[in-house]
Order: sequence, then C-alpha cells, then structure tokens
Amino acid sequence: MTRIAFLMDPLDSLSLKKDSSLAMIRAAQARQWEVFHLEQQDILLQDNEIRLLARPLRLNEPFASSLDPKDAAALHDAGGSWRTLGGGRLLGAGEFDIIMMRKDPPFNMEYINTTYLLERAEQTGALVVNRPQALRDCNEKFFATSFPQCCPPLVVSRRHDILGKFQKAQGNVVFKRLDGMGGMSVFRVLDGDPNLGVILETLTNGGREQIMGQAYLPEIADGDKRILLIDGEPVPYALARIPPQGEARGNLAVGGTGVGRELSARDRWIAAQIGPTLKRLGLIFVGIDVIGDYLTEINVTCPTCIRELDAQFSLDIAGDLLDAIVNKLS
Repeated sequence: MTRIAFLMDPLDSLSLKKDSSLAMIRAAQARQWEVFHLEQQDILLQDNEIRLLARPLRLNEPFASSLDPKDAAALHDAGGSWRTLGGGRLLGAGEFDIIMMRKDPPFNMEYINTTYLLERAEQTGALVVNRPQALRDCNEKFFATSFPQCCPPLVVSRRHDILGKFQKAQGNVVFKRLDGMGGMSVFRVLDGDPNLGVILETLTNGGREQIMGQAYLPEIADGDKRILLIDGEPVPYALARIPPQGEARGNLAVGGTGVGRELSARDRWIAAQIGPTLKRLGLIFVGIDVIGDYLTEINVTCPTCIRELDAQFSLDIAGDLLDAIVNKLS
C-alpha cells in the first residue's frame, strides 16, 4: 500500500473552505493510501537517519466526500470532528513512498532547515514534492525573472536611487518584498507619490534587503490569474482573482473574488515557456500568476486554488496530481 505523509501546518489552522492540501489528502484517501500528517518539528535527524513523527490521518464523512465546510460544521455540532488524527509514530523517511511539503510560508530559515532534512529524506527513496533543492533555489518572485520573455518591465534592487529611477521611467509601478505572500507588503506607486521614500525604506529595511519593482499592469482589474501546472503541464482553467473595489491586489487573502476562466492562447504560451524547466527541477506542482499577458510570480512552496477550480469546472486536480506523482514512482 502506498504511504504518503503531508508536512504542513497544524490541522486546526487550515481553512476548511479552501485549503488545497485537504483536496490532496482526500484524493489519497480515496485511493486507499495510508495518509499521515506531520509538522515541521516532527522531522528530525537521529542516529544518522531521517525520521518522521507522523500521525495517521483520516477525513471523516460526510466532509471527506464533499469537502463542504457545512459538513464539517455539522460534524462538530454532533460532537464529532471533520478528521481523525492518530497518535504519533516515529518512522524512518524511507518507510514513506511520498512526502508532500505543504507548509505555508513564511519562507524563513526554519523553512530552509526543513528542506535540508527533506533533501536527506529523498536519499532514502521517498519522493518529496516539491523537490527540496528547488524550493530553496526558486524564490517565488525572483524565479519568474528566469523567463524575461514572459515578464513585464521590472527591477530587483535595494538601492533607492535605482528603484526611484525605475518608478520615474514607468510612472505607475508595484513594489514588493521578495519573500512576501498573500499580497502582503505590496505597494502601488504613481508619479508624485510623496510616500515613495518611506515605502522604499520600509520594503528594503533601510536599504538592507533586495526588493522587486514591476510595471503596474492595469489588466489586474480583470483578475490576477492563478494557473496550476502539474509536472509542467497546465490545468486548462485558471482562477482569475478579481480585486475588491479600491484595491490594486487580487489575492483571495485580501478579499479578491475568484472567477474561473479557460486558459487563453497567451496563458498556454507562458506555461509552455516555463513547463520544461519546472519538470527538470522536480517542481511537480506549481501555481503561476499571470496578469494580462505577463507572468508576475511562480509559486512553488504551497500553491493553492485547487478547490475553487474543482468546484467551478467539476475537475479533480488533486487526483490528477497524485496520478502524476505515481508515474514518478514507477
């Protein structure tokens, strides 16, 4: 029997409405796989062996069948729970076929240390998704610059003079931290903005940290499209995240509305530019962000939007992902 472990956040912190890892767990459970849960503190090196303090996990009915938060609430009201979590078992990493790295950012030193441990786990024969080295190497903002033919005008610097000149040349720009997520610390700056100096001071930590500036793309009004790729191939639909009134960001975390759309010819072209590199690096599940005709980010740590697209188009993205992973095992 296939044994899969999900290294992720505490279960009670998950959004039952939209968490993509739950869709993966459900797909694994439907295949009768042994499913385990662990957190970052549960992976360790002991006696020169990578070990996981893993807990058997099962989604309970009716939530397991539908992933409907109302079913989870009904279970709670009945004195039950939407999941059953067993006691921890200290198992060698080699006892698992697959380890899914689904820890949400922040991407900090503890995250990096976890990838070191996961890289050693790979040496035991476990397939780690996504590949730990690629998680370290592929900063979600900077990685997109590897495909300049897909990107809008941009700059990466911590020098205020360089960043200021970029803003002056473009007129309307977005500045953001390289390690940000969910739309946090993203600033739109127009000509004559008196806050430019303090924005750059804040984002660069007083000139000590690199940030990215990108030309503002007015097509954001039509949505920041999340396109999911499985082993380099795009899911045929994107989730366009529409900014709320008065916002320049479409992230669902800041109130954006997700609207499913079929991929355009340009979307497919961008995916084709990126796909072979993702496959070569072992980035099996990736979410790219596209505004208008331009690639803005490549999300490799914990891509989301599975359940929104599944619901709107009757897809089984997590099932397709597990099928691709099984092909890697054979």
